[in-house]
Amino acid sequence: MANEADAPHKHIFPIRVYYEDTDMGGVVYHANYLKFIERARSDYVRRLGNDQNAMRDGGIVWVVRRIEADYVAPAKFDDELIVETWLSSISGVRLTMGQLVKRGETEIFRASVTAVCMNAQGKPVRLPAEIRALM
Repeated sequence: MANEADAPHKHIFPIRVYYEDTDMGGVVYHANYLKFIERARSDYVRRLGNDQNAMRDGGIVWVVRRIEADYVAPAKFDDELIVETWLSSISGVRLTMGQLVKRGETEIFRASVTAVCMNAQGKPVRLPAEIRALM
């Protein structure tokens, strides 16, 4: 996975772990990390100026194509977490972001997420030039 230290524009997104995020043992249920990093990615592209509603109205949507994830340590009920997101790579057709979930300085979860754009017919399309310019 890409090194976040090389990222010029790292985005920070706070998350608090609620009871609904945990399993019977009070540990964050594994699938909920995907929700946490999705929220952080959405906030990241919004802050960069990408209007996902306008994209959808124009017939293009973001789709996650691949996620590589490592569960490093457990997070628990009421933990205050930070999701760091950064651009790892961009090409004409895909965007890859690195993401790290931390509690303080403790690494909890790490992911590399590749997203592509699809048109209304479900076919992949090149990333719009304005998206590449934002990134």
